[in-house]
Amino acid sequence: MNLLGTPGLGSLMAGHIAAGIGQLIIFLAGFVLFFVWTVKNITDYYHTAFSEIPPEPNGWGGRAVLGILLCVAAWIWSLMTSLNLSREASSIDATTLKSFAAGQIKADETKIQTALAALPQWRRNGEIILRTFQFKNFPAALKFVNDVGQIAEQVQHHPDIDIRWNKVTLALTTHDAGGLTEKDFAMARQCDALSLR
Repeated sequence: MNLLGTPGLGSLMAGHIAAGIGQLIIFLAGFVLFFVWTVKNITDYYHTAFSEIPPEPNGWGGRAVLGILLCVAAWIWSLMTSLNLSREASSIDATTLKSFAAGQIKADETKIQTALAALPQWRRNGEIILRTFQFKNFPAALKFVNDVGQIAEQVQHHPDIDIRWNKVTLALTTHDAGGLTEKDFAMARQCDALSLR
């Protein structure tokens, strides 16, 4: 999303609010500068078609270059954010998830609230945490589901999965513990990281 769409949106979706807002502001500033230069050039062009008086020199050329540079800077920043998120995703080893035993102890309310605060896209519904991921199309959604399936099989912790064209909803709970455990939150972090690949 960071690189294919507007810089900053992917960062915001991944919970990196400051980086996402900064990327959006820089990109939009650059876009506005370039847009104003483009409109000025088009206006000058049509002015010459209907008037014998030449337009005044357009002093916006430097601003257009600045606008392009700002857009490029926002994309580079987004690229760096995406690479860092991918690096984080690859550093989360499935063996860290395996360390949680099948009979994991149910988390208390304080631990649940703390863990959810670190996962802003996930919501709680009783003893389940849920998140809906959105992708560009059905094949991208299926790829994500397959990636989640591989990790889930490795760690023997399987989410409930609902696929609706380009949307995938995951629901996590630890049935053996009768509710939410650290294993659910670890799997949620892994799924967040997988969604950014």
